[in-house]
Order: sequence, then C-alpha cells, then structure tokens
Amino acid sequence: MTGALLEVERLTMEFRAHRGTGGGRVQAVRGVSFTIGKGEILGLVGETGSGKTTVGKCVVRLLNPSAGTVRFDGQDITRVPRGKLRQLRARFQMVFQDPYSSLDPRMTVARIVAEPVRAHTTDSATEVRAKAARAIERVGLPSGVLQRLPHELSGGQRQRVGLARALVLEPQLLIADEPVSALDVSVRAGILNLLADLQRSMGFSCLFITHDLSVAEFLCDRVAVMYLGEIVEVGTRDELFADPRHPYTQSLLAAAPLPDPVRQRGRAGARLAGEPASNVTPPPGCGLNPRCPLADDRCIAEAPAFTVVSALGHMTRCHRVEERQSAQ
Repeated sequence: MTGALLEVERLTMEFRAHRGTGGGRVQAVRGVSFTIGKGEILGLVGETGSGKTTVGKCVVRLLNPSAGTVRFDGQDITRVPRGKLRQLRARFQMVFQDPYSSLDPRMTVARIVAEPVRAHTTDSATEVRAKAARAIERVGLPSGVLQRLPHELSGGQRQRVGLARALVLEPQLLIADEPVSALDVSVRAGILNLLADLQRSMGFSCLFITHDLSVAEFLCDRVAVMYLGEIVEVGTRDELFADPRHPYTQSLLAAAPLPDPVRQRGRAGARLAGEPASNVTPPPGCGLNPRCPLADDRCIAEAPAFTVVSALGHMTRCHRVEERQSAQ
C-alpha cells in the first residue's frame, strides 16, 4: 500500500425526517473521516442504521453530502461539476447489496456488463462485446450467461454479474456495499474468495461495507467501526480484532459467535443496555453513553476525540481509553 487514493474528511449527511416522526433532521453521518490507501481494503462495520451505506453513497456521489470533503486521487469530488463527475466515475464503481434489484430485469447480462463501457468509452461494438466477455470470464461465469436475463440466474451468479459490471472498466476504487449479506452462507465464501483474488490481481482499492465481523476479519486490511453516524474506532485488522479498545467494538465482537470457545471467552467485553439512540436527536457527548456501563458525567457532557493507542495507527474515541493512556 502506497499513498492515499481516497481521503474523506468531516463527512456529514443529513436528511429531512418524515412528518410522522416529528419532523427535524436525521443526522445519518456525523463528521466521518478516513483514508484508503492504494491497493488497500478498508472495512466499514457497524449495526444496521449506523450510516455505513450512506457513507458509501456519498463517496461515489450518489448522495450529495451536507458537509465535508471527499478527495479521490487528490481531487475533491464533492465540488466537481456534473460533466467532470461523469468522467471520474469510470475510476470508481459500486457493488450493491441486493444483486437482483440492482440489475435491470429487461437487459441481458451482456448488455448489463457492457453498459459502463458504452457510457465511458468510444470503443467499437466489437471491443465492447469483448470487454464484457472478459469481465464475465474474470468473475468465474461461463460465456453462456451473457444471453440470459437476471431472473434466470442464481443469487450468487447475479452478484458475480454485478461485480463484473463494476470491474469491467478496471476502476481504481470499488465500493462494496454488503455484497454477500443477501446470499446463502454456502455461496458467500466463493464470492469473498473471488473478490480477494480480483483485488490482488487488479490492484484496486476497496471500501468494504458490512455488518458481518467475520467477513471483515477475513478480507480487510484495516477496519473502521461506526456507531450512530460516527466512526468510533479504526485500526489494522489484526490489532482491532485482537485488542478492541472501544466498548462498542468490544460488544460487537463479544456478540459474534466463534467456533473456538477459548477465543470466544477472550472476546468478552462491556455489555450494552437498551437500543441505539435516535439519529434525529442523538445524545450529547459520546453517542454511546446511554447504553455504556462505563459512562460517567464526562461522557455525557463532552464528545471524546480520537486517542491513538498504538504505533500502527490504532485509534478510538473513548474517554476511558484516553484516561488510561494519560496515566501510563
């Protein structure tokens, strides 16, 4: 990994709440910052509703952020005009969670995979067909699927088609939004191994969004943990899974089943109470304080800043960790 391909700084995304919920603004993403290096896979994990997918959509400008910057290869894409953005989109692509709804049911696989090539290049019809065929072969599908419609494929095959469509232009950055969560367990391993192989051979960077910690541990180089629209901990895969510092990360890992009972006991952490707070009215201070058994008056009054806990850049946002670091 050399250099930063993607730099996200203070990203914020708000939506207008429905009248039935009392109105106001939903703070889906609150001041999120992270980087992805060239050739790196960063995992973004957290519960449903934590803001992971919203971050991914803001990165590719499917949503226009309320505030903050997203710099791709040094260029702030949140402020580029629509024409320039269209050119840049050939260099970053997205794979969506549902492989059925993200594919046009009226188009053959050949047309689906070839569509980005037609949109972003001036290649001849022969070259377009050849690139689509190579992309399908690359994701491990037989050439016969090119003339099929999405409903004629299995869920795993559809997700491979979605991956082929995203990679046909050989982008530098791939946003993978829960790409295996809608698949059977028996199919997930094949898709994950395929994605890992493609990443190594093609060298693209990846923001991998998932709620499955075991998937993040298998695939990612670094992992960032989101809670209530904020990143609360980030570190290398090995450090974060071996020594989680934030109470929320500890609770996530403690809740994830492991086949090894010794490792499972070693992941025991703080037990959180209740449910996540509302994004319309997030709590003051640390967003976890209503649920955290370690919370004190400072946690309620003051939002914690990131504390660096290792030389490899492992960081967490917790006053208790900050106090322990100061005492050492």
